[in-house]
Amino acid sequence: MSELINNAEKRRALLKHMIKQLHEGQAPEAVKAQLIQLLGKVPYEDVVLVEQELISEGMPPGEILKLCDIHTKALEGAISQEGSKEAPPGHPVHTFLQENRGLGWHLNELKKSFSKIEKMDDDEDASAEMAEVRNHIHALTDVDKHYKRKENLLFPYLEKHGITGPPTVMWGKHDEARELLNSAVEALAATQEYSAGEAESVIELALKPAAEAIEEMIYKEEEILFPMSMDTLEDSEWFDIYNQSLEIGYCLYDPKDEWRPQDIDIPEKEVRDGERIQLPSGSFTKDEINTILNTIPFDLTFVDKDDTVRYFTQGKERIFERSRAILGRQVQLCHPPKSVHIVEKILEDFKSGKHDRAAFWIEMKGRFISIEYYALRSREGEYQGVLEVSQDLTEKRQLEGEQRLLNYAE
Repeated sequence: MSELINNAEKRRALLKHMIKQLHEGQAPEAVKAQLIQLLGKVPYEDVVLVEQELISEGMPPGEILKLCDIHTKALEGAISQEGSKEAPPGHPVHTFLQENRGLGWHLNELKKSFSKIEKMDDDEDASAEMAEVRNHIHALTDVDKHYKRKENLLFPYLEKHGITGPPTVMWGKHDEARELLNSAVEALAATQEYSAGEAESVIELALKPAAEAIEEMIYKEEEILFPMSMDTLEDSEWFDIYNQSLEIGYCLYDPKDEWRPQDIDIPEKEVRDGERIQLPSGSFTKDEINTILNTIPFDLTFVDKDDTVRYFTQGKERIFERSRAILGRQVQLCHPPKSVHIVEKILEDFKSGKHDRAAFWIEMKGRFISIEYYALRSREGEYQGVLEVSQDLTEKRQLEGEQRLLNYAE
């Protein structure tokens, strides 16, 4: 028996046999017991290699996808990460893991709400509890950016190393999770008022499946995908992923640490005239325009024509807190549910050409705040998005007379 356990080739052959048993309908718990008894801990690379071999031998990826959750549950707790590398702060895998912590928090809060509703009488009003559930489900939709960074940045590098099976299967599971989340959001949009009995039906049919899909993907990532990726990719490849991640955006987490591989020479880029951003009335370097935008005395947020948040200024004194986790997120999901209808109305009127500006002003913590939205249009009148401009006008409202002499007093 020890010879079998210590022989990698035989161990993988046995693992493959057991996964085939699962595919043939044997109970996951029975196979899991066999795995633990015969193998103790299964190195994660064995799981990856076996999955890859099954696809290479002709098993359709769709078949592995269909039964992926079954053999994942069977292997749960029996996968070893012994010897796997640890990602430092700022590294793409560290960011993925921190995003999982954020997703995990919302998943735990959902479980608390589900449990609370289950204990209520069927005819009891559960509208307030479902409002909390709605907030957490909307937060979980941010996982799309997490998945897109895997699909568009991480998976291509794994495929270059000959690892095609796990990315193919995992991408399919991403799409399943997305569909379940969309169904959950649609179900919650149907009404604002719920009895506990009605809420339980929605939870069982639409919300729990979505939450479970995300939770299971976190397990697959942390037990198999990330350890394997850390062992496979070179630092230069991780640095390419790191540099492209911001364009897609982050999920429920804003990385604070910069990461640069120690053994890679990264020359400082010299700014040449050809690298200036040329506009009709002049030009800037990237650093110059960033400094200008962060110096102007108001906050700007840009939402593109597809309602996706793409940019915000980072001035010294922000009126409303912004995290880079909102980049790449639908603007509707960045507002509380009670005000989403206003956001939708502004977008609808801007896109139709009915209006070009919407203005609001509020009193906040003793300050007078102006919030204006402007439709952005090309010279041809094509809608290009929305610019939000927020400004603290407290001092300016108090100005009187004139000031014509230089005076630095604030």
